[in-house]
Amino acid sequence: MKDTIGLCLIGAGRAGMIHGRNFASRVPHAEMVAVSDTVEASAKAAAAELGIDAWYTDYREALANRAVDAVIVVTPTKFHHDIVLEAAGAEKHILCEKPMAMNREECQEMIDAAQANKVKLQIGFMRRFDANFRRAKEIVDSEEIGDVVSVKSLTRGPSTPQEWMYDIRKSNGPLAEVNSHDIDTLRWFTGSEAASLYAIAGNYRCETAREKYPDFYDTVLMNVRMQNGMMGNIDGAQGVQYGYDARVDILGTTGSLHIGGLRGSSTLTYTKDHRMTGDVIRSWMNLFYEAYVNEDIGFIEAIREDREPEVRGLDGMMAVDIVRAGNESIQTGQIIYLS
Repeated sequence: MKDTIGLCLIGAGRAGMIHGRNFASRVPHAEMVAVSDTVEASAKAAAAELGIDAWYTDYREALANRAVDAVIVVTPTKFHHDIVLEAAGAEKHILCEKPMAMNREECQEMIDAAQANKVKLQIGFMRRFDANFRRAKEIVDSEEIGDVVSVKSLTRGPSTPQEWMYDIRKSNGPLAEVNSHDIDTLRWFTGSEAASLYAIAGNYRCETAREKYPDFYDTVLMNVRMQNGMMGNIDGAQGVQYGYDARVDILGTTGSLHIGGLRGSSTLTYTKDHRMTGDVIRSWMNLFYEAYVNEDIGFIEAIREDREPEVRGLDGMMAVDIVRAGNESIQTGQIIYLS
């Protein structure tokens, strides 16, 4: 294996550039060699910032670049399947952001293509690389809190969805765009798959979507029973405005643990009008900055050590299937049973 892995970023948006900057300066044995974005100005600007000459508006041209050993796919979800299949066919290793794809069938084809072409496929569930989440997993595995009874995972984002996200058929909704991480957290800490679930949702903040996209929801609650009997609860919301809120509560038979919080620092201000104020976390980019770095390092290590990535295509596929079932429950009002 080459000592340095050449990388191409496919999708130079906000999330894509987090990976691009990491690989350009903070990941050992990695080198950014190309960038692709359908918007020419974005591709040029990303290449300039990352200090590389090769930029493309068609990712297929980037795949033909022999300096590219691996790609980071950070495009809208509906494009993931085709890009990953072509990247695998070109024998490029793949880090694909979540959600993995639009449905289970697409995910399986992506997994099969990676296996057939002997390339790594890692899915972007970066919370598994966060120091606090990893410490919590160690505590759970040590049985310090006994056997896990329930996992409650919450993600509420401050920003209003882009219009394409209003169409559930194109985005799979907030369960996919926001709560994929919570779904993976539930699977990771219970060590089990979902057996059944029930979800309710509503649109409380996005008035402009109500007429054209009546199925869109910006707030969702989902209860899940796992195959091993453990319980899960997922709480998601978009456009909350007050900050970026990501928390997990795990209840065991003999204890509990808590991950995360809204406070951005330990500094509190007390004023003469009897008020207390403090800073809150504004963005997922701030909260999980180091987790993204560790995730990217893990991808390169999996390639160089020729081992399975920590987050596999299977993990991405199972999350997508739970999203599908959750949306079905929202639409039908029924408990959905998963195989």
